[in-house]
Amino acid sequence: MSVIAVTGTDTDVGKTVFAAALTVALDASYWKPVQAGLEDGSDAASVESLGVARARIVPEAYRLTTPCSPHRAAELDGVVIDPARLALPPIGGDLVVEGAGGALVPLTRDWLFADQIACWGCPAVLVARTSLGTINHSLLSIEALRARGVPLLGVAFIGDAQEDSEATIAAVGRVRRLGRLPRLPRLDPTALASAFADAFDVAAFR
Repeated sequence: MSVIAVTGTDTDVGKTVFAAALTVALDASYWKPVQAGLEDGSDAASVESLGVARARIVPEAYRLTTPCSPHRAAELDGVVIDPARLALPPIGGDLVVEGAGGALVPLTRDWLFADQIACWGCPAVLVARTSLGTINHSLLSIEALRARGVPLLGVAFIGDAQEDSEATIAAVGRVRRLGRLPRLPRLDPTALASAFADAFDVAAFR
C-alpha cells in the first residue's frame, strides 16, 4: 500500500478539491482521519461529490461537531483524540490521507498533524494558494515538515497563475513544483479530472 498525506499551508486553500482529484487519478482510497465541523457537511461527502466512489472513502476516526482546530473541537465535544486511533487503516491499494487545516494544526494540545504524518512515515504533498502571502506560509510549512523528517513530494498550487511566487517557493524551499490547479468555474467530477490531468503528471505521485 502506498500512502500520500495531503496537507496545506492554511485552512481553505483547496486541500479537499486537490485530494479528491488525486484520489481519482491514482484510483486510490480517501481518508480524512479527523473531521472538525459537520454542520455544512463533511469533506468525505465533498470528495464523493467530486468523483471519489463511496466504497473508496474510509470512515473518519473522529467526527467532531465544531468547525475549528481539531484539538479544540474535540474538547468542546468532550472527546480526547488518541493518536493511536489514527493508525493507517489496513486497506488494499493506495491511500490519500487529507489533514485538517494546515500542517501545524493541533490534533491535541501536544500533537500536531505534522507529527502524525511523521509517525505514519509517508510522503506528503503541500497544497498552497497562489495569492499574496503564500511564499512565507509555504516556506514555513516546508521547514516544519522537513524538521520532522517528513519527505515532501512537492507543492501543489491552487489558484490563478503567479509565476514568480510559485518559482520562488520551489527554489528557496528546494522542493518540487508539482503543478497548479486553477479555480474552476464549474466544479464537478469531469471538470476536476480534466483540470488535474492538464496540470499534473500523475507519475510524480507514484
